[in-house]
Amino acid sequence: MIHLQPLYSLAGVFVGLLVGMTGVGGGSLMTPLLVLAFGFHPATAVGTDLLYASGTKVVGTGVHGSKGTVDWTITRRLATGSLPATLLTLWAIHAADARTEAVNETITVVLGAALVLTGIATFFRGQIVSRLTHRFQGLPSTRVAWLTTLLGVVLGVLVTLTSVGAGALGMTALLVLYPRAPVARLVGSDIAHAVPLTLLAGLGHASMGTVDASLLVSLLIGSVPGIIVGSLVAAKVSERVLVPVLAVTLVVVGARLLV
Repeated sequence: MIHLQPLYSLAGVFVGLLVGMTGVGGGSLMTPLLVLAFGFHPATAVGTDLLYASGTKVVGTGVHGSKGTVDWTITRRLATGSLPATLLTLWAIHAADARTEAVNETITVVLGAALVLTGIATFFRGQIVSRLTHRFQGLPSTRVAWLTTLLGVVLGVLVTLTSVGAGALGMTALLVLYPRAPVARLVGSDIAHAVPLTLLAGLGHASMGTVDASLLVSLLIGSVPGIIVGSLVAAKVSERVLVPVLAVTLVVVGARLLV
C-alpha cells in the first residue's frame, strides 16, 4: 500500500526547482536531504533516488532525442563501462548485506566525498575544463573511446553507491574528453546514458529491499512540476548568485556527511 507524504512531495518540489534552474543532478540534492533531514537509511535513500532519477531522465532523453542532441556513440561508450560496473557494485552491496552498518558507513563516506567533488566541479567547471582540455586534445579516437568507457566504469560504481556523479562530474569529464562537441549534445548524451544506469541500479536496489515506494511516488508528484517551473524561470535567475550558493551548499553537506 502506497501512502503519500505531502512533506516529501514538498521536498520534491524544492529539489525539482533547483534542478530546473541549475541543471545539477537531483541525486546531489535529494539523497543528502533524505539522509540528513528525514533520517532515511543511506541505502534506502540511494535506491529510491535512483528510480526517481530514472523516471525524470527518461523525459529528458525524449526531449533531447527529439531535438537530435544525443550522441549515441558517446552514450554507448559510457554504458559499456557503467552497466557492468553497476552489476558488480550491486553484487558487492548484496554480498555485504545492504542494511549493515558497514554498508551504511561506506555509502555515507562515498556520498560525502562525491558531494564535495560535485560542488567543486559545479563552481570551478570552466577553470577545470580549460586547464585539462589541452592535455587531451589530439588524442587518437581509440584512446578517447577507452577513456570514455573508463569514465563509465567510475560513474557506474559512484552512482550505484550514492546516486550522485552522473551529472556535474560526468559532464565535466565529457567536456574535457570532447572539447569540440556541442555542449547540448554532451548534455543530451549524459542524460541518455543516465537512463539505463539509474534504472539498472535502482532495480538492483529494489531487489534488495532498499527502495521505499511511498517515498518514490511522493517525490515524483512534487518534483515533476518543480522541474517544469524551474526550467521556465531559469533564464530569469542569476547564475552568478545561484550556482556559487549551490556549490558551497554541496561542499558543506558533503563535509557534514564525511565528519
